Amino acid sequence: MVYEDKRIAYSVHGNGKPVVLVHGFGEDSTVWRNQISFLQDNYRLIVPDLPGTGKSGLIRDMSVEGMADALAAMLDGEQIDECVMIGHSMGGYIMLAFVEKFPEKISSFGLFHSSAFADSEEKKEARRKGIEAIKEKGPAPFLQTATPKLFSPRTASEMPGLIAEQIALADNFSAEALISYYEAMMNRPDRTDLLRNTNVPVLFIMGKYDTAVPLEDGLKQCHFPGKSSIHILQQSGHMGMLEEAGLANTHLQSFLAEVQP
Repeated sequence: MVYEDKRIAYSVHGNGKPVVLVHGFGEDSTVWRNQISFLQDNYRLIVPDLPGTGKSGLIRDMSVEGMADALAAMLDGEQIDECVMIGHSMGGYIMLAFVEKFPEKISSFGLFHSSAFADSEEKKEARRKGIEAIKEKGPAPFLQTATPKLFSPRTASEMPGLIAEQIALADNFSAEALISYYEAMMNRPDRTDLLRNTNVPVLFIMGKYDTAVPLEDGLKQCHFPGKSSIHILQQSGHMGMLEEAGLANTHLQSFLAEVQP
């Protein structure tokens, strides 16, 4: 797809009700590979590389709202009027901006290791330090250091190959893209009112050992929607779709079966 004269890459898998899977920071669409293989027999999965990731170019507006507009253009190109959208981490922030801007296009949505709260001042400062590290060391060395921290101690000891696979993606990102993502995350508003006011079901999947979106913070938002489906992955950090793929798939399938029978 061409959007604002830039290519936005995405893949489509399977047939059925449409489900959009939105990846997070320092990832690409392949982070959803386990979910694609599990769900594609029953759903039409649309899996983008966000602007600045993979084969997708940087767009003029790299805010979460700007990237939400790119997702809307993607759905229009696929002639999809309504979908379920699941967002991981930064992908969840973009998804919430999408829900706010295009509520008529969403039948339900899910926050996968993500949050409707704005960044705290402490979190913003950590992101500023990340930006400086990217500028000083480059994007690949930064991601090679940051990525292992996203996984649980169990994953590090029992599945180190999983972490190595994710680190291998580090060379695929430009400094401009990563800095744009950090700035977008720092500048996003609090969207907890969206959760409070939504009339569609909301899925929450959290990791017990998540240091990026701590479990305590994730739990604070779960009671906001009128109808929530809440799951805690007991052996996962921030990457439950990889760390506990089977259980994550089960939770996703149960939610989708309820909202997209």
